[in-house]
Amino acid sequence: MRKTFFTVAVVLISMQIKAQQTIPDADTQIKLAILAAPTDKREGAKVYGYAADGTFKILRNGTNDFVCIGDDPKKEDISVSCYLAELEPFMERGRVLTKEGKNAKQIFDMREQEVKEGKLTMPKQPSTLFALSGAKDKYDAAAGTLKDGYLRYVVYIPYATSESTGLPLKPDVPGMPWIMDPGTHRAHIMINPAKP
Repeated sequence: MRKTFFTVAVVLISMQIKAQQTIPDADTQIKLAILAAPTDKREGAKVYGYAADGTFKILRNGTNDFVCIGDDPKKEDISVSCYLAELEPFMERGRVLTKEGKNAKQIFDMREQEVKEGKLTMPKQPSTLFALSGAKDKYDAAAGTLKDGYLRYVVYIPYATSESTGLPLKPDVPGMPWIMDPGTHRAHIMINPAKP
């Protein structure tokens, strides 16, 4: 029994040490996360990231209307995003449901129902999310720069349709805006700039 307890303790300690070695400090995470935001929104954005033990937490409280999500250190490539703070209830609900083990369809259906019931609020005006991705080996932590990063845009317009916006349901050419999930709480314009 003691041997088993000792083995478990050693494994847990080694996992914690490994997590501490692979999770960047808060300042490094913040510098990377805010790269997704427009330059005039970076300084005051609220930033979520990861504690040394791997838990998701607020790294910096914000002073403006933007929220940024840091890179998940467990994932191979870099992926950070920033969005208008009015989207936070929608995003937070998604994080909670994900943590509860719900799949993408369940999350979509539950949030759709909650919005219809008035339990979950969505912005009344178009609200933008900026998503930046790239390779970890292209990120210079000291300079706070990501070489060859790819920035795309999502503009949430709840219950908008192709007919109400004039947007197609898929892009005809790279970079063309199009509408995804039309007629639902999660209706949004996708803008994926053409890659060089």
